[in-house]
Amino acid sequence: MIALGADHAGFEYKENIKPLLTSLGYEFMDFGTHSTESVDYPDFAHKVASGVSSGKFSTAILVCGTGIGMCIVANKHENVRAAVVESIDAAKYTRLHNNANILCIGSRIIPWERTIEIIKTFLTTEFEGGRHQKRLDKIHTLTSL
Repeated sequence: MIALGADHAGFEYKENIKPLLTSLGYEFMDFGTHSTESVDYPDFAHKVASGVSSGKFSTAILVCGTGIGMCIVANKHENVRAAVVESIDAAKYTRLHNNANILCIGSRIIPWERTIEIIKTFLTTEFEGGRHQKRLDKIHTLTSL
């Protein structure tokens, strides 16, 4: 199951993502927002990222105007690897090399048609593992250089 969230700037994209996910055979849980009324993006990013961090969800999609604010908040949570993605190649490599588990989309930055392909690529690309795993292991480990 995919966790889904947005602020007011991402609301319309989020609403369009829901039938896309259904058509692709994915189930989702919508954490809001539920209108274009102004809200604070951290509220929704925290809810979604908490679900991924706890293991309740393996994957999530967050949408705001640029994707950046949502990504910053989501990455504060343990075991979250959120990425702002603006291209199909970035969607592919953030999964292959970084095993990103939250896709952050900027509704003011990315045309809807490209967003569809980004989501499809993100959801169907598997983590490559190997040399990339040891790098991931270093993300949440504090070491002195």
